[in-house]
Amino acid sequence: MTGIPIVEAAPAKLNLYLHVTGRRADGYHELDSLVAFAEYGDSIALTPGAARVTLRGADLPPAGPRLAIAGPYGPALMGENPAGNLVMRAAHALAARLGREADVMIALTKALPVASGIGGGSADAAACLRALARLWGVPADDPALFAVAAGLGADVPVCVAGRSCYFGGIGDLLDEAPDLPETHVVLVNPNVPVPTPAVFKAMAAARAGNGPGNGSGNGSGSGAGFSAPARFTRRPADAGDLAALLLERTNDLTAPALTVAPVIADPLAALERSAGCLIARLSGSGATSFGLYATAAAAESAATAIAAAAPGWWVKPTRLLPTPAGAPALPRGIVADRAAAVPPPSVPFPDTGGWGVG
Repeated sequence: MTGIPIVEAAPAKLNLYLHVTGRRADGYHELDSLVAFAEYGDSIALTPGAARVTLRGADLPPAGPRLAIAGPYGPALMGENPAGNLVMRAAHALAARLGREADVMIALTKALPVASGIGGGSADAAACLRALARLWGVPADDPALFAVAAGLGADVPVCVAGRSCYFGGIGDLLDEAPDLPETHVVLVNPNVPVPTPAVFKAMAAARAGNGPGNGSGNGSGSGAGFSAPARFTRRPADAGDLAALLLERTNDLTAPALTVAPVIADPLAALERSAGCLIARLSGSGATSFGLYATAAAAESAATAIAAAAPGWWVKPTRLLPTPAGAPALPRGIVADRAAAVPPPSVPFPDTGGWGVG
């Protein structure tokens, strides 16, 4: 017998600013970023007891979690082996960590472009972890959630937190950020995927040649062409004040991302030209850019105009999510569960069911 689905939002993640502060001996880059989440995003619906399968009259034991994918960007994932999807990896890893059986069907509605610099797969994996935590009665601030998240990828822990905060280190240092004012957003993606590793590779090459894209940021470098951390010293009063603070900071990945996908310049320019735009910026490694606006009307008007001028782009008006009252404290000293990086077992048989299920 199946249960009632548990639904978790997987909102788009925005790097309001992003400074590359150094590179570790193991090759990973250290970052300083103010992360916020948008109201728009993907969603996960987790149904317990639905992974059992009846075959020739026999009720088979669960094959582990099973994944169904839908939504406008679902087809981009349907050709992949479901076992490699971050959502499936998250379910297997948390079940193993807690000694549980993940007898669940996971329905992912994919509304965000793939490889777009706004969380995407990381947000989906985080939503799966939160849904399983609710199913199994695990507290939202349990260290196991964040350990598994860190083992899955640098962006997954902040997406588990799901609220505005400062992101440091390689994603293992999360710190409280001031409450952000009501701010409206337009997200624009030229429907071009940009792999994050390619952007960091371009940045490293540019730094080696001391050319554009060297991650020098706003000139307040912390050595070797890197930027210094630049956390706010006060709470922004309104959307205009937030934009003014962000203009003193940058996204150090913009220049290298432009070398990987020059088309990124076009959505940035369209946002900058739009009426009421307070600031336009690339999020993460791209290719999604965002513009901040003081009102919903201004954001919706800008989105309508941009979509009309570039019908092949993905354009969404939304807003920054406020930090919910009573949000649990952010974790301190996240230690990655390295077992989470181990690929889960292959899906034993396909069952498309019209969803693209594995």
